[in-house]
Amino acid sequence: MITLKDVTLRRGTKLVLDAASVTIQPGENVGLVGRNGAGKSSLFALLTERLQSDGGEVYMPPRWRVGEVAQNMPETDDGATDFVLEGDTLLVEAQAQLAAAEAGDDGHAIADGHQALADAGAFDARPRAQALLMGLGFKNEQLDAPVNSFSGGWRMRLQLARALMCPADLLLLDEPTNHLDLDALVWLEAWLKRFEGTMLVISHDREFLDAITNVTVHLEDTKLTRYGGNYTAFEEMRAERMVLQQASFEKQKEKMAHLQKFIDRFKAKASKAKQAQSRVKALDRMEKLAPILTSREFSFEFREPLNLPNPMLSLKDVECGYASLTEGEPDKIIVRNISRSVLAGQRIGILGANGQGKSTVVKTIARAQAALGGTITEGKGLAIGYFAQQEMDVLRPGDSPLNHMIRLAREVSPQAREQELRNFLGQFRFASDMVNQAVGTLSGGEKARLVLAMLVWQRPNLLLLDEPTNHLDLDTREALSMALNEFEGSLMLVSHDRALLREVCDEFWLVADGGVRPFDGDLDDYQKYLLDTARAQAKALREAGNAGKKSAVKPAPATAPPSAMPPTATVAAAPARRDDRKADAQARQVKSDELKPLRKELNRIDNRLGVLFIDRDTIEASLATGTLTPGQLADSGKKLKAVTEEIDRLEGQWLELSTQVDELTAKVG
Repeated sequence: MITLKDVTLRRGTKLVLDAASVTIQPGENVGLVGRNGAGKSSLFALLTERLQSDGGEVYMPPRWRVGEVAQNMPETDDGATDFVLEGDTLLVEAQAQLAAAEAGDDGHAIADGHQALADAGAFDARPRAQALLMGLGFKNEQLDAPVNSFSGGWRMRLQLARALMCPADLLLLDEPTNHLDLDALVWLEAWLKRFEGTMLVISHDREFLDAITNVTVHLEDTKLTRYGGNYTAFEEMRAERMVLQQASFEKQKEKMAHLQKFIDRFKAKASKAKQAQSRVKALDRMEKLAPILTSREFSFEFREPLNLPNPMLSLKDVECGYASLTEGEPDKIIVRNISRSVLAGQRIGILGANGQGKSTVVKTIARAQAALGGTITEGKGLAIGYFAQQEMDVLRPGDSPLNHMIRLAREVSPQAREQELRNFLGQFRFASDMVNQAVGTLSGGEKARLVLAMLVWQRPNLLLLDEPTNHLDLDTREALSMALNEFEGSLMLVSHDRALLREVCDEFWLVADGGVRPFDGDLDDYQKYLLDTARAQAKALREAGNAGKKSAVKPAPATAPPSAMPPTATVAAAPARRDDRKADAQARQVKSDELKPLRKELNRIDNRLGVLFIDRDTIEASLATGTLTPGQLADSGKKLKAVTEEIDRLEGQWLELSTQVDELTAKVG
């Protein structure tokens, strides 16, 4: 087990841990939580001996192998699969052992080296590495592409795959979901649930933590506090603890009264019913977490928009992409034929895999880049507030937060004196000298808070948020969720934070296959859609492999999302359809407890089948070479039989479970 006893740790002049103690048992999956800057990553460095404690005792079993996601950007021309394979330390050691034995021409050592390779799983190592890559979103043709050919975000995915490849006793994951879309996040979640070692995870994604952790360690005020249970359990237990310590929650009561007043006033009014329901969700959450929210230093709210045009905007046959910079070359169109409208009060979550065009669509609506075709008609008085996925797209690195606000007040409105702007920035944790600090030197979370401050100041009636939570800690995410639930205008949100999507969005659009269409369901339905898509791709690859044409196959999507509506739907019919979708989603929720364990098992089977299909193709390819010895042929034949039998068994289980899921889904359809 891992034991920290009265540990003191300093980073420069900052005290990170002060007489902190905690114990982690073997096999526990631990979520390490705390505000940004509290020292969570420093604790990881302490466990890996990159840092030494200034006092106290740190114990970890000496023979444990530690798997960790390297934070540096890899620079190499090695192929993606080879790079990931190097993360398997047992395999690398066995390969080195064999190479040394062969160099010394030692027969016994060579035999030991081959046995070490077998023990390290060398036979199926490459298929396992490629299964990790494909699960994290890499395409078949990218599996052997040079590492240097990938962008920064994809290289960090390679680092994650390399860490997962390690046969670790202790797995340390520091913000593993930051560079993932929702599709890859769902896969990673399923993979980590099967991990058998001890795991410590730093993450600001509450649903991710809830799914994979059973212990939470809270780092606050240089102390470590252990809670049994996932993040939601920790939150509730901490709330109960703070109830006993605090006497008053007046600030929260005022907010709750404000929400209740809105609910009482508008819940019977059809045009405001959906917004009232959002306030009900926010009020319910505040009632549970009032003690925690009281301790927070950060909260904010969007001011009421000056007007609410309806529709906010209308898109007809719009094409989004990138204009060619070379004369004579065609424009690169990513999403085409978008014919949708955004109505007053709509709260839209935008779904889709990385590279499908979610950010491109949002940038086009935000006027950050021009549409390549079609028309965008904006409602009179439309005021857009845009949060870019890369904050520096809207910030100037050499300017200070105060410079940004002065320019915003001068160019956009409302006008204000410098002291008013300083006071306003103070609400977003920019105090004293921080208002004059160059933006380029701020942390990711501080840049995100500055962008939020600029959005609030502009008083928008349409918010376009592209991954706003990437650098926000859990406290700030909660504050954002509360603010969005109180926001009076329309919202379009791209995020891999499922908790935020569930809490603030009433409907979803899916960006896929070069188009945009409504996704008529909730996030559980979307996860099922992802699994269906992955299953169809695996089937297509399997059929292509059998035909010897794997490299030529381009898998089609599994199915269209549930009840996709024609893109030419009229604006007048939209409210009725949204009400119908809301009722359907509520009915589906009744069956969610029955469906979740079935879907979890289906996900496990899908992932296992993906590995088995690759194993089978590899064995069949080796048999087809005609170069194997009689002993190797016999061994490969046994392995092929075992793999085929397991595939048949799992496919039977999958069919039975899918039937059960379909029957339950039909009851609420």
